[in-house]
Amino acid sequence: MLFSEFPMASGTLANRIVMAPMTRSRTTQPGDVPNDLMANYYQQRASAGLIIAEGTPISAVARGYSLTPGIYSQQHIEGWKKTTTAVHKQGGKIFLQLWHVGRRSHTDIAGQQPVAPSAIKQPDQVYGPLADGSFGMVETSIPRAMTNEDIEQTTADFVQAARNAIEAGFDGVELHGAHGYLLDQFMRFVSNQRQDEYGGSQQNRLRFPLEVINAVNDAIGADKVAIRLSPLVGEGFKEVDSDIIEVTELLLKQLAPMKLAYVHFSENIGDYTEATDSFRQKIRDIYPNPIMVAGKLTQQSAQALLEKGYVDLVAFGTPYVTNPDLVQRFKQNMALTEFDADARLTLYGGDAEGYTDYAAHT
Repeated sequence: MLFSEFPMASGTLANRIVMAPMTRSRTTQPGDVPNDLMANYYQQRASAGLIIAEGTPISAVARGYSLTPGIYSQQHIEGWKKTTTAVHKQGGKIFLQLWHVGRRSHTDIAGQQPVAPSAIKQPDQVYGPLADGSFGMVETSIPRAMTNEDIEQTTADFVQAARNAIEAGFDGVELHGAHGYLLDQFMRFVSNQRQDEYGGSQQNRLRFPLEVINAVNDAIGADKVAIRLSPLVGEGFKEVDSDIIEVTELLLKQLAPMKLAYVHFSENIGDYTEATDSFRQKIRDIYPNPIMVAGKLTQQSAQALLEKGYVDLVAFGTPYVTNPDLVQRFKQNMALTEFDADARLTLYGGDAEGYTDYAAHT
C-alpha cells in the first residue's frame, strides 16, 4: 500500500509516503526569504507522494526560530514560488505548514514580547541569535496573554498566510496545531488558564483553533486545508495535560464534517506516550477522513499501519534528511543512509553541506 496512489482534491498523490515538515533554517537574509537552495532541497525529494514544507511563520510575532522562511510578505511569496515550481516540475505535490509558535519564542526573534493564551512560561529553548552574532539555542522569553484583538488579528494572519501560500503555488496548507505551539497551547489547560470564552471548558479551549480552521477553510477551501496534532506528545509542556486526548477527540468530531485534506498526528518524539491499537481504532471511528501519522516510522511499521486501516498516509522526517530518494530506496529494499551525529550538526543553518549534498541512489 505504500506505493499505491491516493486521491486528494488538490490532485492524486503518486504514493502514500509523505515528507514530514522539518525546520532547516536556510533562508536568505535579511527578510527570511526562501531561496534557490531551498528549492533544490525540496525538488530532490519530490518523489514523495506529498511534501509538507517546513513550519513557516504567518507573521513576525509568530516566529520562534531564526532563519525560518515566512509567508507574510510578497518577497516570501516570490521566494516560495521557486520551490513550488521545482517540485511541480518533478510531478510532486507540496503543502506549506503554517506556523505560530506562541510562547515558544524570544523577543529577539519575534521582535516583540511573545504571545500566548496565558502569561505562563515554562523552561524551553529555541534557535535564535547569540551575543557573539552567531545562532544557537536560547531560553524563551516570558509571554504576554493575548487580548481578543490579538486573537482576531492572529486569525486574520492565518487566513492571509493561507492565501499567500496558494498564490505561491502550494497545493494546500497544514496548520501547525502540535508540539506545544500556539494552537496546541490553546487546547491544553496547563497553558490556557483564561477566564473568558477562549478558556476553561474543553469546547472553549477549542474555540480559537476552530475559528482559525473555519476561517482558513472559507478562504481557500477545506479540501486544501490540513492540521497537525500531537495529543500523545508533551513537547513544550512541563506538565501532562490530563484531558488532551478527550479534547482531541472532541475536535475531531467537529472536523469530520469539514472533510479536510487530512489530519496529521505527530508521535514518538520528546516526552511521549506510545499510541496503542485501541487509541488508533477510536480515532479512526471518530474521524473517517484521511489520517496521516509521523514519528520514527520504518517502512515495515508504516506498511502495517496502512494495512490495519488506521491511517491513509505515512510521513517520514529524519530519513528524508539523508535520503532524498527515500521512495526509491523503499521500493528496492535498499539500506538507508543513516541520520547520525554528523547529520544532526547540519540540521539548522549553514549552506548546502548536510542539506542538498546527500546522494541519491543511481
